[in-house]
Amino acid sequence: MKVMIVVTHLLGTGHLSRALTLGRAFVADGHDTFVVSGGMPAPQLDTTGMTLLGLPPLRSDGTDFTRLLTQAGTVADEGYFAARKTALVEAIRSFAPDVLITELYPFGRRSLAGEFSAALEAARDIRPRPVILGSIRDILAPPSKPLKAERADKIVAKYYDGILVHSDQSIVPLNVSWPVSEQLEGRLFYTGFVAPLAPTPHKDATGKGEVLVSAGGGSVGQPIFHAAIEAARKMSNRHWRLLIGGQDANSRITELRKQVADAPVTLEPVRPDFRQMLPHAAASVSMCGYNTALDILQAGTAAVFIPFDDGNEVEQSLRARTLAEMPAIDVIPRKDLSGDLLVEAVGRVISSEPRPVSDQGFDGAAQSVRIAKRLLERRG
Repeated sequence: MKVMIVVTHLLGTGHLSRALTLGRAFVADGHDTFVVSGGMPAPQLDTTGMTLLGLPPLRSDGTDFTRLLTQAGTVADEGYFAARKTALVEAIRSFAPDVLITELYPFGRRSLAGEFSAALEAARDIRPRPVILGSIRDILAPPSKPLKAERADKIVAKYYDGILVHSDQSIVPLNVSWPVSEQLEGRLFYTGFVAPLAPTPHKDATGKGEVLVSAGGGSVGQPIFHAAIEAARKMSNRHWRLLIGGQDANSRITELRKQVADAPVTLEPVRPDFRQMLPHAAASVSMCGYNTALDILQAGTAAVFIPFDDGNEVEQSLRARTLAEMPAIDVIPRKDLSGDLLVEAVGRVISSEPRPVSDQGFDGAAQSVRIAKRLLERRG
């Protein structure tokens, strides 16, 4: 079957990373897979076996997801949005997918509702009509007004055959973060968590015994890196490796290098072998996005989470508080972050009892493929 996944990441690269993991599962099952990405280029991510179309890229202005910027940093105008919509609709019409998956929409990306609506209308005109699915993570940004949830319900009822919830219902049900109506409940398919295969240890043991500090693939996280350098100076018996993401990674590394001086710190851009480094690390320091949290659980690495909570974001804080009940995991609220607190937390998780590594419930991508095939077969 032909599968199209439409995704736009606006801040970090987590949404695109998860969509590509989903795409690789469809490829592995023998399906023609086309991913349309509307965010900034992320060449470090694996697109093997897929066709990737990049729309004119957008990013948010920090945590203001209503003010969208072009790659040049200018505010996107009507012409720019029109070009994206035209390219997306044309891709759908020419590829004519059997299965269309929209990542996050209609539970988010409301500022891009025009292009998603046009895409869904174009899909409905295809004969035979494709199975249309939504793809959402375990925890959503709760709607600020009941009207937003009601609007999402109406869009789901009009266009969607199902919503893939990439979570384990017994661990994190959707209603923890989103009001689930009776109508919506009937369209939900819990897949389990979407993650690549558990990371195998790095063949060169890169990062062995180090404190590995990351902040996703976007340009946020500078306060974490500043605190980590301060902590490294105080915990000089450990080497600290800071992996800097975002389009401006090199300039941010230059800025951070001024603070490093003689601290035991390596600064470098994000690495494609990050997951392979995790099993060797003494501890991980990171935010608590969906993909990072799953990487930590699969690797069994001791971890300190500093949830991203700018702009009233609550998703990562909810996830971190849940995970902190497990051994060798600690949480520092961003407002409290300091070098001293980070030293204490890293020391605590390193000396904590090891956390059992779970290999259950991480096959959400393969389960998503099975669900999509089943729905398409039902349609006949």
